[in-house]
Amino acid sequence: MAENTETADLKEFQLHEKDTGSADVQVALLTKRIAQLTEHLKTNAKDHSSRRGLLKMVAQRRSLLDYLSRSKSERYKKLIDKLNLRK
Repeated sequence: MAENTETADLKEFQLHEKDTGSADVQVALLTKRIAQLTEHLKTNAKDHSSRRGLLKMVAQRRSLLDYLSRSKSERYKKLIDKLNLRK
C-alpha cells in the first residue's frame, strides 16, 4: 500500500517512528492546512466560516511555536528553517 504525501512529509518532523502528536508534527500539519485554506480563500472571498477556521489554526500554530521557542529553542529553530515560516 502506497503512503500518501501527508505521511511522507511528516516523517521529517517526527521525533521518533510513532510520533504523531509532538509540537513539531502539529505545527507541520497546521502549516499545510493553513496553506490549503489560504488558497481556498483566494477564490472564495466570502467564505467567512473558513476564514474563522483559518484564524483559529494560525493562533494554534502560534501558541505551539511559542511553546517550542520557550522550552526547546533548538527544535524551534530547526522547525522554522524547514517550514520557511520566518522571512
